[in-house]
Formats: sequence, C-alpha cells, structure tokens
Amino acid sequence: MTEDKSHQQDSSTESLKVEARRARVIAVANQKGGVGKTTTAINLATAMALAGRRVLLIDVDPQGNLSSGVGRKNAKAEGGTIYHALTADVEDPSIFILRTEVEGLDLIPADQDLTGAEIEMVTLPERERRLQRVIEPLRSLYDFVVLDCPPSLGLLTLNGLVAADAVLIPLHCEYFALEGLADLVGTMRRVRSALNPALDIEGVLLTMYDERTNLGQQVARDVRAFFKEKVFQTVIPRNIKLGEAPSHGIPAVLYDAKSRGAEAYVALANEVLGRTAV
Repeated sequence: MTEDKSHQQDSSTESLKVEARRARVIAVANQKGGVGKTTTAINLATAMALAGRRVLLIDVDPQGNLSSGVGRKNAKAEGGTIYHALTADVEDPSIFILRTEVEGLDLIPADQDLTGAEIEMVTLPERERRLQRVIEPLRSLYDFVVLDCPPSLGLLTLNGLVAADAVLIPLHCEYFALEGLADLVGTMRRVRSALNPALDIEGVLLTMYDERTNLGQQVARDVRAFFKEKVFQTVIPRNIKLGEAPSHGIPAVLYDAKSRGAEAYVALANEVLGRTAV
C-alpha cells in the first residue's frame, strides 16, 4: 500500500511538471547581417535538444537559411510554412511543425514566400502579434522556442520581439560591432513600453572572435564594459566547420562535434540552461 501511494505521488508530481511546462521564447536578433545569427540559432537549439530539452526552432527569415541548415530546405509541414502560419487564422498551429533528424528538435520552416508576409501583414488585425498567436498554444509542448529573425528591424523582427521572453544578440567582433546596436536596443525599449513589458536581453554573444588580433580583444573588452553581466562568458571563435556545416544540412555541433566552433556552442547551451534552470 505504501508503495502504491508513493507511485501515485510520483505520477502526480510528474503530471504537474508536464502541466507547468512553458517554453522560454528566445529571439536571436541583430539587424546587422553576417554576425552568425542563423548559425547561433541552429547550434544553440540543437545543443539544448542534445541535452535533453524539447526545442522548437522557428525560421522567421525569408532567406530560409535556418531551415536548410537543419536539413529541411524547401520543406513544408501539413499546414505550410511560417508564412501561412502568420497570414492565416489557424486554431491549431501544430500543423506547421516538422520533425528534424535531431531527437527533441522541431522546426517551423520558412521559404521565399515569407518575403511577401511583411506587406500582407500590414492590413491584418494585431499585425505585431501574429507570431505570438502561433507560439502561445505551443509553449506547453516545449522547453525552449528559438526564433531566427531577419537582419532588419521590420515587421517580422518586431513580431519576434513581441513574442519573445528575451533577445539573444550575436555581435561580430569587428570595428563596427556596436554600430546600429543602439537601434536594436531602442526598438526593444519601444516594444517593452507598448507591446511586451517583460522583454529582456537573454545575452550578448561575441561571435567570429579571433583572440590573435588586438582588434578582437579590444571589441570584446568594449562590449563587456558596456553590457557587463549581460555578455555571455562563452565566445564563438572563427571556425571553418561552422561555415561548412550548413552546406551539408547538418548543425555544426553534429557535423564535427570536436571542432572549436561546435564545442563553443555546446558551452553556450550549457550557459543558457544554467541561467534559466529549465
């Protein structure tokens, strides 16, 4: 009898854990292109899935590089792509989800149709909350939702900021690293005041770092001085494997797990998981 009661308590506790699950939504955003944004979204999400978390990747970039980077180029779910999810009124957004080759990692893909979404969304009701409406019913199914936003501050990125709990900002270690960042921070401030008061900075991630150059070291010091504890301890180095992996449709953390780039993204995932305690 005691064992039965103990088993019932364990089952009840497990049930409560499932019911309490509410994914943390992280938007990977920077209006400056070429900073490793998509690479970061793919490998952070994959590394978290490999650590046993349930993760949903959403490609919000019309280039569709995230979709191809996980081996689902031009793929469409039963309901279509994120374009259809944003422009239609659907009760069950799970019809837009595709499985990937990585256990625990799912995807809502994008293709070139998404290019027209920003124009079409202008006339739709609650145009800034279209993505939020897609994500909210899915949050109980995942531990994390990772959004790959386009390199702009248009309506698609705005949707990402409104739907997100926090923003992860990849920052290229170069001379113009901080140029334009004030625009993103300013946009986040306006989103907080008008549409998403809880929006936070998940962290600033230094990418394409070359410790051999004085410039790289100086940029890293400047960024840490400005953002302080918001800068991740993990730094993503310049690494050829990070560039090779997308052409094979495989995340770098699987393509060459022992490469410096892959190891850095695994460390980043551990740092994110440590901060959120999910």
